[in-house]
Amino acid sequence: MLILVKKMRIRRSWFDLLKEETEKQYFKSLQSFLANERAKYSVYPTDENVFNALNIVPYDKVKVVIIGQDPYHEPNQAHGLAFSVLEPTPIPPSLINIYKEIEDDLKIKCLPSGDLTRWAKQGVLLLNTTLTVRRGQAMSHQGKGWEEFTTKIIELLAKRNEPIVFMLWGSHAGQFKRLIPKQHLVLTAPHPSPLSAYRGFFGCKHFSQCNNFFKEHSITPINWQ
Repeated sequence: MLILVKKMRIRRSWFDLLKEETEKQYFKSLQSFLANERAKYSVYPTDENVFNALNIVPYDKVKVVIIGQDPYHEPNQAHGLAFSVLEPTPIPPSLINIYKEIEDDLKIKCLPSGDLTRWAKQGVLLLNTTLTVRRGQAMSHQGKGWEEFTTKIIELLAKRNEPIVFMLWGSHAGQFKRLIPKQHLVLTAPHPSPLSAYRGFFGCKHFSQCNNFFKEHSITPINWQ
C-alpha cells in the first residue's frame, strides 16, 4: 500500500517507520523547497519516483544497501534508484564500471540494460542520500534536508537483527560506516566513477564477498547479472 506524502508516494511499511521524520520542521521546509523548485524548474525524478527505492524493497526485505549521492540530472535518466537509468537511456559511466567489476568478479555477463529494477526486486536498496535534483545541476538539492531523512533510513536498517550487506563506495558513502554495527557486512571501496574506479574499485570483489556472506548465513544470494 502506498501513502501520499505531498504528491510523493511511499510504501506503507516505510511510512510507518518514517512518519515522525515527515512531521519534523526540516522535512516540512524540504517540501516547501521542492514545491518551489518544481514550479520554476525541471526536477528529477518525478514525484511518483522519488521514493522508488523504498517502494520496491520493503524494510524487512532489504538484503543489500548501495549508497549513491544524488540523482542523474539530465532528462530520461533518474527514476529513484541510485546508479540506475531506464531504457533506452545509455548506461552511465559509473554503472559501466560496476558491470565491469561484476563480470570480472563473478565471471558472468551483465545484461545490456541500465535499469537496476531487477536488483531492487531481489532486495538491493539503491539509495541516494539526496533524492531529487534540478535539471542540469548536480548537487543542487544538497543541504536541503534529504540527507537527514536518508540518514534515518540507514540508521533504521542498521538496527535490524537480520544481516545486511552495505556497499559503501567513495568517501561520501563511507561516512555511514560509523552507523553500522557488526552483525552486518560493510564493504568499502573507491567510487566506481571513471575518475576513481582504477584506484581500488576494480578488483574490490564486493559482489562475490556479498554472495559468500549470504551463503554463510543461509540467505539466497543476489543474481547480479
